Amino acid sequence: MIDIEKLRLDTSSCEKVLHFNNAGSSLMPTPVFDALQRVLRDENEVGGYEAERRAQEDIQAFYSEFAALLNAEPDEIAFVENATRAWDMAFYGLYLEPGDRVITHGSEYASNYLALLQQSRRLGFEIDVVPSDESGQIDVEALDEMIGPRTKLIAITHVPTQGGLVNPAAEVGKVARKHGVLYLLDACQSVGQIDVNVAEIGCDILSGTGRKFLRGPRGTGFLYVRKSILDQIDPPFIDLLSAKWTGANSFEFAKGAKRFENWESYVAGRVGLMEAVRYARKVGLANIEARVTELAQDLRAALSAIEGVSVHDLGRKKCGIVTFTKDGIAPKTIADSLRADRINVSVSPITCARLDLEPRNLEALTRASVHYFNTQDEIARFVDAVREA
Repeated sequence: MIDIEKLRLDTSSCEKVLHFNNAGSSLMPTPVFDALQRVLRDENEVGGYEAERRAQEDIQAFYSEFAALLNAEPDEIAFVENATRAWDMAFYGLYLEPGDRVITHGSEYASNYLALLQQSRRLGFEIDVVPSDESGQIDVEALDEMIGPRTKLIAITHVPTQGGLVNPAAEVGKVARKHGVLYLLDACQSVGQIDVNVAEIGCDILSGTGRKFLRGPRGTGFLYVRKSILDQIDPPFIDLLSAKWTGANSFEFAKGAKRFENWESYVAGRVGLMEAVRYARKVGLANIEARVTELAQDLRAALSAIEGVSVHDLGRKKCGIVTFTKDGIAPKTIADSLRADRINVSVSPITCARLDLEPRNLEALTRASVHYFNTQDEIARFVDAVREA
């Protein structure tokens, strides 16, 4: 159902590099690059404000395209400069007090957990880490049992940075709704490779980035906030876009999720990200998810057949991220060797996922991440390169 040849023609750099670093930053398709360049050319020719006026239709389409992608409403979407800041804009605005409890999971990303630690010091709430089940994913039954009268938030990562695990986000959503607890989902690594539906998941807040599986520009991110919980968040900082100065000593927030935006933003990036969402929707998220899952399964199987190579992905359901180690060779050394052969991967160090990697005695992992434009021939070439590394 996916025309791989056409999609690769739209990604001309496929002919120059074997790109298995889509969980880091993917390759932009030509329509996204063209949209980005169009705004930048206008900025160069007529100035930034005038270029923004010319781009108004595309800027407004950002909200409707994301709403369609996530099954949300346009006024529940905000443009934010990156996924971490999007997550922060919601989390740091929550009303948390001494004695409150926040639940997370061992797969949580470093930036999120650092924010939890900082706010715990400031505000006095407690952090509870729900255990994993036998597969390594969040134990939903244990989560249900951990929730008490002072539990105010469940904050988990859908797909962690350090492996192919896909946490059961919708099952967590059922538990959150059952107990009336706010649910914050980091979807940085899932949106764009998995068909993410906020209504089915039941999350109240979702954050993500443009540069990864959505194949958008760097310096772009997004935030979804359910309309019904807007008044439970006090944005940590505001400006003349996110709020209106109504009197010398008064103001009111902007309507909807725009209260989490900044007046000054990366206009070209916003338009490029909108085009990336539009492109992904044309390919079809169900089609994308099916192909990425298949490619990743084939890659895991092929890597596992190499003597001395161990694949470390957890979970009942797995996605396009494949992490592995090779006996006697540091992950960074493997990544450097592959890069010399025009093959892009990344490294996940313990400092990005200490709650997960430390108990498994893993200092670092080589991370390969496939996307729908990758091929079986590329998998074969990659496996040969790992074997020789």
